[in-house]
Amino acid sequence: MSELRARGTLADGEVAGALALAEAAAEADGVGPLSEHALLALRAGRSGIAISEGGVIVAYAHLDPATGEEPAAGELVVHPEHRRRGHGRTLLRALRDEAGGPLRVWAHGDLPAAAALAAAEGMTRARALFQMRRPASGPLPEPRVAEGVSIRAFEPGRDEGAWLEVNARAFADHPEQGAWTMDDVREREAEDWFDPAGFFLAERAGRLAGFHWTKVHPGGLGEVYVVGVDPAAQGLGLGRALTLQGLRHLRDIGVGQIMLYVDESNAAAVRLYESLGFTRYAVDVMYGTGPA
Repeated sequence: MSELRARGTLADGEVAGALALAEAAAEADGVGPLSEHALLALRAGRSGIAISEGGVIVAYAHLDPATGEEPAAGELVVHPEHRRRGHGRTLLRALRDEAGGPLRVWAHGDLPAAAALAAAEGMTRARALFQMRRPASGPLPEPRVAEGVSIRAFEPGRDEGAWLEVNARAFADHPEQGAWTMDDVREREAEDWFDPAGFFLAERAGRLAGFHWTKVHPGGLGEVYVVGVDPAAQGLGLGRALTLQGLRHLRDIGVGQIMLYVDESNAAAVRLYESLGFTRYAVDVMYGTGPA
């Protein structure tokens, strides 16, 4: 018999079980079912909604409560061997109950089953995030920075505060990124993949003006993790220069492919990445309920 457990802290064994089901889903579907943010919360044992059968977690959902004008956002995953039993619908409805209002839910890879579930529950497409890729090999122009701008590597213990300030300004319209806290930074600095040598900061007149944080996934896939430019430094070509700096770094350390995520609505960024050889590889879709 299936048992739904309301949102609460997960014990160590439950965390391991939820991580195992996420890995099984990724292998079956060819795309990870949970974002990095949701996985970090899961590994830390923070609250989640789980369905278990015989004491084994077979479905799991993560929820970020509404903040300010931003509606609640969720993600869910069902083990491949326990699908077509209504677990996805049960989790989705549990997320809606927990949200208590408008809800947005990510469908990573925009798989047909996820689209069908969203439609059946009256949810509509609210946002799309493109995953783009390019081979690491191939020509890359030399980064060109404006006069008075220099690029250096991030220094842990020194640069976190200034980075958070610029990140907040650069992503003021994207709360998922712009609302990061020191805890979010420290959490990622503790990850095995974190490498300050691949975290580039652009400075101008002694102040941080932009950044490009790169990441290397297990298996050697490089990522343009996040690129941001302080609005006060727009127009200096920093976005392109920082992107190139990171791409050349990833190429030089031997990754085979480089990926990135970019919002479908950010036409300027999509054009920039296309000009650097990136093409669309996959898409994540956010489905929504209630008013936008």
